[in-house]
Amino acid sequence: MEQVKNNVISRTNPYLASISENSLLTKEGSEKETRHIVIDIKGSGLNYQVGDSLGIFPSNPPFIVDQILESLSLDPEEEVVFQNTKLPLKEFLSKHVVLTRVTKKFVQLLAQKVSSPSARTRLEEILQNEKELEFYLWGKDYLDFLEEFPGVSFSSHELVSSLGRMVPRLYSIASSPLLFPEEVHLTVAVVSYKVAGRMRYGLATGFLSRFVKKGVKEIPVYNQPAKHFHLPEDPLADIIMIGPGTGIAPFRAFLQHRMVAGHRGRNWLFFGEQHQSTDFLYKEELLHWLNQGVLTRLDTAFSRDQSYKVYVQHKMKASAKELWDWLQNGAYVYVCGDAKRMAKDVHQTLIDIAREAGGMAQQEATHYINIVLAKEQKRYRKDVY
Repeated sequence: MEQVKNNVISRTNPYLASISENSLLTKEGSEKETRHIVIDIKGSGLNYQVGDSLGIFPSNPPFIVDQILESLSLDPEEEVVFQNTKLPLKEFLSKHVVLTRVTKKFVQLLAQKVSSPSARTRLEEILQNEKELEFYLWGKDYLDFLEEFPGVSFSSHELVSSLGRMVPRLYSIASSPLLFPEEVHLTVAVVSYKVAGRMRYGLATGFLSRFVKKGVKEIPVYNQPAKHFHLPEDPLADIIMIGPGTGIAPFRAFLQHRMVAGHRGRNWLFFGEQHQSTDFLYKEELLHWLNQGVLTRLDTAFSRDQSYKVYVQHKMKASAKELWDWLQNGAYVYVCGDAKRMAKDVHQTLIDIAREAGGMAQQEATHYINIVLAKEQKRYRKDVY
């Protein structure tokens, strides 16, 4: 990926940025590792708005690339063709394919190449059952297979054609261009686990937290504009922000923006994590904004700090009347974070609040949240993943 030309930055023409800060947000003793990453975009011409996401093309861990080349006795400088361009095999393996997650195509090819009949039969049986294949591949990378089946050889062409293509990862932007025009801030939860005595990292989170050197322009980035996840046009409108974990990211940007732009609307944040002592992300900043009046209200839910679980939806329910009053006063609701569970629970809680605090029947409450608030008035906006 070449350095961007003519400042037209896009997914197909990203800008090579660097990291200027990589600091730990979680404290010692936390079960999680969440980091504050600052991307330097000075002089790039990259523009972003609060609510947007940053697209990042990660690179594979260097040791995986080197060991694959060594194990298969492949020449790192051998040229391969990718998207009508010739490039060295090592560069292709580093930047254009995923080496931390193994494809079915690779296992099919492996089954044809293993010399042991019993190993071939086993691989063929696994390939016939999608669930078994998924379980077999979980947590493994290509090094695991080269260790499990030593002596198997692949030509560069066979290897290249069996690998999954690299796609960008999107991160909600945690800063406002009004405050940081030459930086993009990210809130990154690092995925890490140990399999077969070796540490594994999520491809993008490992790249950003472990393998990128500070100050080196090696991160291809572009802005991914949000379709609907922007602040209200009216600076007097109130906003309710629900963002547990790294879902806090865009709301940090919202608060920075409203503070600098002088928006007079009220701001209410619901934030949740495991433990207050170790996982209260951006605690000092949030409490400062609360004291300054930038943040009107802050409700926190630390799920593991008591014998029973407390989540953001429980805090919403505890303040049902006030939340309903805000909605009736024209407040916008924003939800950011986990789509599978949190967003569904929050959605159901909003319906429950419309029913209980708003005195609506079940069907009416559902229609109000799903249709009136979300579609007609466009005051219910989500950035979930």
